[in-house]
Amino acid sequence: MTAVEADRNRFALFAEEVGPRLTQALVASLGGELGREMAADALAYGWEHWSRVGAMENPAGYLYRVGRNRGRRMRRPYLLPDPPPPKSEPLVEPGLPSALARLSNRQRVSVMLVHGAGWTLSETAAVMGISPGSVYRHVERALRLLRKSLGVNSDA
Repeated sequence: MTAVEADRNRFALFAEEVGPRLTQALVASLGGELGREMAADALAYGWEHWSRVGAMENPAGYLYRVGRNRGRRMRRPYLLPDPPPPKSEPLVEPGLPSALARLSNRQRVSVMLVHGAGWTLSETAAVMGISPGSVYRHVERALRLLRKSLGVNSDA
């Protein structure tokens, strides 16, 4: 196997493993359509620069930041993932989308990845480029603000 083929195989394995999680993180940060588009762009960037990106300590975190920064430059307003079809029971509390939109970006991404996608604090921290303790604090603050905004008693 040539060096080029080996690099292609390494990237293919990386993209297969990291792609879905990268997409989840960018959807949490940027909204449904833009998040998916920026995940594809970030993976394309990773492919084009794989010799450098693949050698990094945290290539997934780097590509998350590439996608997030490109998405921010597009200056589209934050949009939550696609709502459920009309005339069906809501899958979430109706006030949740607007309450999530009022959180800071780090709080929203942290709580959506940890509680919405089931990521660990360490996985979330790695992709966001912050410490697990910071993720924990963002999640705790986000949950406190969401409970207050939705009128939920945390003692219940």
